[in-house]
Amino acid sequence: MSAALDIAAVRARHPRAFRGRGALHWLLLAGASGYLLYLMWLFDFSRAFADLPKVWVIVRLMLDWSGFAGWDHLELWRSMLETVAMAYLGTAIAVVFALPLSFAGARNVIPRRVFRFLARRLFDGLRGLDQLIWALVFVRAVGLGPVAGILAIAVVETGVLAKLFAEAIEAIDRGQVEGITAVGAGLAGRLRFAVLPQVLPVMISQALYSVESNTREATILGLVGAGGIGLRLSERIQINAWDQVAYVIVLILIAVTVIDTTSRYLRLRLIGAVR
Repeated sequence: MSAALDIAAVRARHPRAFRGRGALHWLLLAGASGYLLYLMWLFDFSRAFADLPKVWVIVRLMLDWSGFAGWDHLELWRSMLETVAMAYLGTAIAVVFALPLSFAGARNVIPRRVFRFLARRLFDGLRGLDQLIWALVFVRAVGLGPVAGILAIAVVETGVLAKLFAEAIEAIDRGQVEGITAVGAGLAGRLRFAVLPQVLPVMISQALYSVESNTREATILGLVGAGGIGLRLSERIQINAWDQVAYVIVLILIAVTVIDTTSRYLRLRLIGAVR
């Protein structure tokens, strides 16, 4: 009896939680389902099932490594290292520019709203276009090769990291800033001794993750001529060398795994979780 009374009391306090699904809910569900079916018909999605046997042919070719000894391993490993170098150098350049820009976009550093607005819109403009588009632009500007990829990564990551750094700066403990200010420190002193020590671990962690993420992105940039392992991958896809395509994919996975493990260890060391 008491349980029934408790349920009745809860129902009285929260009537919407016990209300059944209305007609509008079912109408929206039917509309979403109908739109999904329409898109599948519009893009002739049935072809995906019709062409599925071709996919299995490619998979079987990718698993046949009988010619492994004759592949140009030196070229592929050199290209993989070039891709990692592109990611590292592009991220390093981005950090150099993002650090001062982030202070300009932080509310607790730059109180004037107009300057913060301009800085934030600059961040949006830099990261608003995908790295692939920037790579196409730089390939036309500086030619084929890793320089185009490095510049594309640097431009986009400057906007991304500047935004993340600015948000980290805005989340700092104001007490340390007030303490430094009380002893007569100016703006440079507050940034150096109160703000930067608080946000530096976060910034380094985000930069390390960017290196890992940009290693994957640099692979895609190579497909448009920006150098690295992506260029080798594109060449082997064009000549249907699917066994070597699989080998390149394995190299990419190994590189990303090593970078992920290393960056995770460094992040843990940074926060004191590993000694």
